[in-house]
Amino acid sequence: MRCSLKRSLTALLAASFVLLLLLLLHGDSQQEQDPLEVELRGLAPDMILLQPGGAQRILRGTAELSALHNVSYQLLAGSLTPRKKFLAVGMASVQRPRGFYLLATLQSLFSQSTEEELQEMVVVVHLADTDPGWNVRVAAAITQKFARHILLGQLLLIHAPPEFYPTLEGLKRNFNDAEERVRFRSKQNVDYAFLLAFAANLSSYYLMIEDDVWSAKSFLTAIRKALASQEGSNWATLEFSKLGYIGKLYHSSDLPRLAHFLLLFYQEMPCDWLLVHFRQLLTQKDVIRFKPSLFQHMGLYSSFQGTVNRLEDEDFQANALDVPDNPPASLYTSMSIFENYEPLKAYSSAQGYFWGKDPAAGSTFSIVFQQPARVSRVRVRTGSVERPGDFLHAGLLELGQHRDRRQDCSSYVPVGSFKKGTLEQQGLERVLPGPVECVRIRVTQDQSEWLIIQSIDIWTTAGI
Repeated sequence: MRCSLKRSLTALLAASFVLLLLLLLHGDSQQEQDPLEVELRGLAPDMILLQPGGAQRILRGTAELSALHNVSYQLLAGSLTPRKKFLAVGMASVQRPRGFYLLATLQSLFSQSTEEELQEMVVVVHLADTDPGWNVRVAAAITQKFARHILLGQLLLIHAPPEFYPTLEGLKRNFNDAEERVRFRSKQNVDYAFLLAFAANLSSYYLMIEDDVWSAKSFLTAIRKALASQEGSNWATLEFSKLGYIGKLYHSSDLPRLAHFLLLFYQEMPCDWLLVHFRQLLTQKDVIRFKPSLFQHMGLYSSFQGTVNRLEDEDFQANALDVPDNPPASLYTSMSIFENYEPLKAYSSAQGYFWGKDPAAGSTFSIVFQQPARVSRVRVRTGSVERPGDFLHAGLLELGQHRDRRQDCSSYVPVGSFKKGTLEQQGLERVLPGPVECVRIRVTQDQSEWLIIQSIDIWTTAGI
C-alpha cells in the first residue's frame, strides 16, 4: 500500500511537471507571435525600457521573478535600427580572473565578414559583470575600437542592472556543485535570458556564441546555405560548433520562450544542458550539426575562477566559403553496421559517424545521387581519436556513371587512393567527363579493425 501510494505521488508529480512545461512552451501561442515592443518612456538617453510580451508572461505567476516584469536595459553603445536584420549574433561577457578575449572575438566577427554580410547582421554584447566600472571601461574600449560598426547599427552594447536579477544566494546545489559554481552558472543563465529577450525582434535568426571565439570567413553566408538545406523542416536548433554555447542558431521567434525557459530553471543546471532540454521539448530529437564548424574556441582561461580551459573544435575550418555541397543522395554499404552508426551520419549534418564491422577487400560504401552532378572535389576522413585504429588502411575512391536498377552504377573509374585513412582529390571534373551519378569508397585489403567514416564532403560545379 505504501509503495502504491509512492508510485501514485511520483506519477502525479511527473505529470504536473510535464503539464507545466507544455504550458510554458505552447501556452498562449498567439500572444507569443506578437512582435517585441521597445518603448522609450522619458528615460535617460542611455536607458531603454524593454517590455517583451513573452518575458512578461514568463514572469506572471512566478512569484520569485515577479520583479522582472519590466527590465530596464542600459544601452551602453549603439542604437536600434528600424529594419530587421537577417542575423543577430549575441554574447554575454563578464570580468575574468585571467585573460580577456572579447575585443578579439568582435574583431574576428567583423573582419571575417564582407560589407554585404555586415549589412545583414547585428552583434549584441551583454556586458553583465556586477562591477559597473568594468562594464563602463570595456564599453569605452569597444566604442573606441569599433566606432564605425556602432555608428552603422552593426554593434549594440547592453547591460541589465543587478536589481532585476532573481536571488543568487541560497540556491539548490544540484549535482553537488560548490556554492560558488552554482551562483556563477545560475547568473549566467539569467545573463543569457536577458540577452535573448532584448534580441528577440532584431533579426530573423539569432546566433549564440561566447566571448572567446574565432569566426570562420563568411560564416553568415555559410549559415544561409545551411538554412536553405533545412527548408521545410521543423528545426529548433542548428549547431555550427560542437562546443558549449558556441554556434547555436535559433529562430528569433523562439527567443521569448527560450528566455522564459532559462529564467524559470536558472538555478537547476548549466545553460548548455538547459539548451538541450529546450531543443528536445520543441520536439527536435536529434542534434543537427553542420561541418566544418564555423567557430573555434580561443580562450585559454575560463571565465569561472580563471582555470585553464583548452577546449578546441577539431572540425573548425577557417574559410566558411569552402563548404561542401553534398548533393541529395541515397547511401548503401556492403559492411555490417554497428548499432545506430548508419551511413547517413558520415554524409549529412546528423551528429555522429558511420561505423562498419569487419571490412574486407571488396567491401564498399556507395553514395548514389538523386540527380547527376559534376563532381569537382571529394574529401573523406576515416578513424577517430577514440578509436585510432578504425581507419581505412587501404582503399580507393571511385566515381560512377550509368546508374542501373540496383541503385548502383554499372561503371566506375578510380580517382584516388587513401593515405593514412584520409583522401582529398580536386579537379575531378577534368578526370571524368560528363555527369557523375555515384561516388564509391572501396576497401582494397582485409583489415581486422572496424571502419569509422567520420565525414564525406563533396563539392560540385555548375552545369551537367
